[in-house]
Amino acid sequence: MKRNLLLILAIAFMNCAQMNAQKAGYEVKMNIKGLSDATLKMAYYFGDKQYVKDSARVDSKGNAVFKGDESLPAGIYITVLPNLNYFEFIMDKEQRFSLETDTANLIKNMKVKGNQDNELFYEYMKFASEKGKEMENLRKELEANKGNKELRESITARQKALDEEMKVFKLNFINKNRDRFLSKVFLASYDPEAPEAPILANGRKDSLFTFNYIKKHYLDSVDFKDDRLLRTPVLGNKVKNYMERIVPQIPDSIIKAADEIIARTDAKSEIFKYLIYYITNTYEKSKLMGMDAVFVHMAKNYYLTDKVYWIEDHQRQKIMERVLNLQDNLIGKTAVNLKLLTPEFHQIELHKINKEFTIVYFWDPSCGHCKKVTPKLYEFYQEKKDLYNLEVFAVYSEADTAEWLGYLRKNDYQWINAADLLWKTNFKLHYDIYATPVIYILDRNKKIIAKRLDVENIEDFLKNYIKNNKQKG
Repeated sequence: MKRNLLLILAIAFMNCAQMNAQKAGYEVKMNIKGLSDATLKMAYYFGDKQYVKDSARVDSKGNAVFKGDESLPAGIYITVLPNLNYFEFIMDKEQRFSLETDTANLIKNMKVKGNQDNELFYEYMKFASEKGKEMENLRKELEANKGNKELRESITARQKALDEEMKVFKLNFINKNRDRFLSKVFLASYDPEAPEAPILANGRKDSLFTFNYIKKHYLDSVDFKDDRLLRTPVLGNKVKNYMERIVPQIPDSIIKAADEIIARTDAKSEIFKYLIYYITNTYEKSKLMGMDAVFVHMAKNYYLTDKVYWIEDHQRQKIMERVLNLQDNLIGKTAVNLKLLTPEFHQIELHKINKEFTIVYFWDPSCGHCKKVTPKLYEFYQEKKDLYNLEVFAVYSEADTAEWLGYLRKNDYQWINAADLLWKTNFKLHYDIYATPVIYILDRNKKIIAKRLDVENIEDFLKNYIKNNKQKG
C-alpha cells in the first residue's frame, strides 16, 4: 500500500507557485538557421527538475516566437530543439527580446538583441564553452598518458589553470555586475575551499577540518531570499547535494540542517515553499531506515502549523493521519507496550520480556508473504536466540482467532505467540501496520533500534549494532 504524500504536496506546491506570475506578458523572438517547419519547446528549471512551459512553431525561415499575456517568473529558461539539443537564456525584468543562432553551433553563433542580461550571459557561455573544450581535450590527453607521470603532472597543472581562469572570469563579472541576476547565479554555484587544516595537540593535522569547514560554509554564497535562483540549475542541485551528501544521513543532523536552511528564507517566498516540500518529500520516500523521523518533524513543525498556509484542510488532514501512524514507532523511541493474550489466554506483556533483544513480528498466517517469512524467521530464532539473547514476540495482526489458533496447532512455533483478542491496544496505529509481515527490533530497554527489516538482514544488523555499541562504550 503506497503511503507517501508526493502527489498531494506537489500539486499544492506547484499550484501555489503559479499564482505569483505578474501580468505584463513576454515575447521572445527566435531565429534558428538550419531549422525549419519544426516545433520548439520552452522549459524552465524548478529546483532540481525541469518542466515544459510553452511551445512555438518554427516557420520555413527558422523563425519562432514564444509569447504569453503574463510575465514569466524570473530565472534561466531552456529552448529545446526537436533533436533535443538546447540552449538557455535568462528571463528577468525585460521579457521582450530576440535571439538568433545557428544549429551548427547554438552557443558560439548566438546573437542577442534587446536584452543586456542575455548579452552578458552569452559572453560567459561562449567563454565557458571554449574552456570546456580545452578541458575535455586535456581529459583525453590525461587518459592516453596513464603511464607517463611527468606528462600527467603537466596536464593536471594545465587543468588547474583552466579552472582558475573560470573562477577569475566569474569573479571579475561579479565585481563589475553586482546587481545582475547572473552574479547571483555565479555566487550560488561557488563551492568553498577549505584553508590548511590546523595541527592538533598530538602533532597531526585535524583530519575532520576540511569536511567540517566545507559543511559549515557550503551554502554561504546562496541568497535564499532571491526566488529567481529557484528557476536555475544551481539552487535545487546545491541544496540536494548538501542535504543528501554533505549532511550526515542521521535524522537529527538532517532535521537540524533543514531548519537552518529554511530559516534563511523569507517565509512568504517560493524558495521557502520549495525547501519545505523538497525536504519533506525526500525523507518521507527515503529507503534509509529511520528517515521517517525527518518527515514527522517537517510535518509537525511546518505542515501542521500555520507556516504552511498554501495547502487545503483535507490535505493537512492526510498529513496528520500519516504522522499519527509514524510518531510512536520512530527509531530511538521506546516501543509502545503491548499487553496481549497467548493461545492459552494468558496475558503477556512486551515490556516484561527480559532479553537483550526482542524481535516484534507482526504477521498473519493467511498472508502469502508471511508464509515465506515466518519459517525463515523461526529458523533464525532457533539457531541464534542464545547467541544474541533474543526473543520473538509474534503478534497476530487480524481478528480471526480460529484461524490463528488452528495455524499454531499445525505449526509449533516455540516463541511468544500473542494476539490482541479484545482489540484494545490499537497496535496497528502505534506500529504503523497497514500490511504484513513487519519486523521491529527492540533493545533491552525496549527502545526501537530497527524496523521493517528483512529476515535476511537481521543478523548483520545485530552484529553491527553490538560492534558499534562496544566502540562507543
